[in-house]
Amino acid sequence: MALKHIYATSLTLLTDLYQLTMAYGYWKKGMAEQEAVFHLYFRKNPFKGGYTIAAGLEHAVQYLQDLKFRKEDLKYLSDLKGSLGQPLFKQGFIQYLQDLKFTCSVDAIPEGTAVFPNEPLVRVRGPLLQAQLIETPLLTLINFETLIATKAARIADAAKGDAVIEFGMRRAQGIDGSLSASRAAYIGGTSATSNLLAGQLYGIPVRGTHAHSWVQAFDSEEEAFAAYGEAFPQDSVFLVDTYDTLEGVKNAIETARKLQPKGFKFGGIRLDSGDLTYLSIEARKLLDSAGFTDTNIVASNDLDEHIITSLKHEGSKVNVWGIGTKMVTAYDQPALGGVYKLAALKQPNGNWEYKVKLSEQRAKTSNPGMLQVRRFYDKNGNIADMIYNELQQLPEQLQIVDPLDSTRRKTIAAGTAYEELLVPIFKEGQLVYTLPDLATIKARTKAQLDGLHESIRRYLNPHSYPAGLEESLHQYKTDLILKLRN
Repeated sequence: MALKHIYATSLTLLTDLYQLTMAYGYWKKGMAEQEAVFHLYFRKNPFKGGYTIAAGLEHAVQYLQDLKFRKEDLKYLSDLKGSLGQPLFKQGFIQYLQDLKFTCSVDAIPEGTAVFPNEPLVRVRGPLLQAQLIETPLLTLINFETLIATKAARIADAAKGDAVIEFGMRRAQGIDGSLSASRAAYIGGTSATSNLLAGQLYGIPVRGTHAHSWVQAFDSEEEAFAAYGEAFPQDSVFLVDTYDTLEGVKNAIETARKLQPKGFKFGGIRLDSGDLTYLSIEARKLLDSAGFTDTNIVASNDLDEHIITSLKHEGSKVNVWGIGTKMVTAYDQPALGGVYKLAALKQPNGNWEYKVKLSEQRAKTSNPGMLQVRRFYDKNGNIADMIYNELQQLPEQLQIVDPLDSTRRKTIAAGTAYEELLVPIFKEGQLVYTLPDLATIKARTKAQLDGLHESIRRYLNPHSYPAGLEESLHQYKTDLILKLRN
């Protein structure tokens, strides 16, 4: 579902002012059409984890497809004033923007791919002004969905095959946050969402039960369950902890027994408070002894991957997990921290000049060149990722260098199978990529995680997956840094 179906207004100005001021500066200096290469990447896996799941590309593609300054955009920019009351932008620049057509080439890593720090998720090559303008929207669209997809993947992994339902809309960061989170969570591994608009827009299965207010609206819990069961004879899950949880389970069982002759199917009970391990065990005993061995036990109440893991270790009988706040808000790390950096600039003589951003912190020093990511694998799964410069010829013997510790290196045996992760999305402004449906992306996430060793997927002190710079790129970067600092 396209962004334009959610937003009637133009999204071209979904960017920071400084992108326009830089664009204006490039235009004034005659640099607007100079060819440049930018990379979007992140520096650290979120949640202290061992991997990240790429997401948000579809929305980024739709944004770029519709990138055009409309009359209302240009009118707004024309009316902006500088500190002395003068127009911030000259009319010649406004006219340039009016005629602007997106002509960049974009390569990206498909959604649902397991990715690692410093790997470019998106590579943009094209006119400097255009490539600069799209920095903020790309980061907005990729950062958040990647973060939520990763959180959802961790939660789904902890659930060990149990259904995970996303219940987070009421706690999400506004309308955008709820829709994007529902989509990204499904990519990460959830089974369904309670968010009807997300279901309509993205085709995600929708699920839900009832609230405590339903029970409170009736004179008794039994009456409330009976009314709900009669309304939804095939899809009833009773919330049993409004008053007394185990009594609620007994009332739910009695209601199901009375409705069975009418074709009622007892879908499940939901626990939303208390000791979920104890209550689920006792509830399972009651359900099984009554013959409802297939009835699900659904749990909610501020759950995440750590709590689910603990509950399973304790012997919990929950088999469906309703996850809200801690997933859709990425509660323990609310931002991915992705960045977008200039890596190369073509000079008038046709040669590329590589660019690097220096920092006192090694992790914040960017990588130069036109980067690609090559993933090596064997029959057991992924072996390592190599970030390399497509503009440089690769040596016969490949070696990967950890960007944060040059003493950590990994040699790749000749003939090792591999795939290039960045694939063409736009070629000179024309879309050349077929966007997969969400089910395909979700299946890719699972396959990608299956290709990672369990030590990389664990939550506490995960093993570090080998993802680094090709040796000659590492050496070139080192030489360039020394040159710039002398």
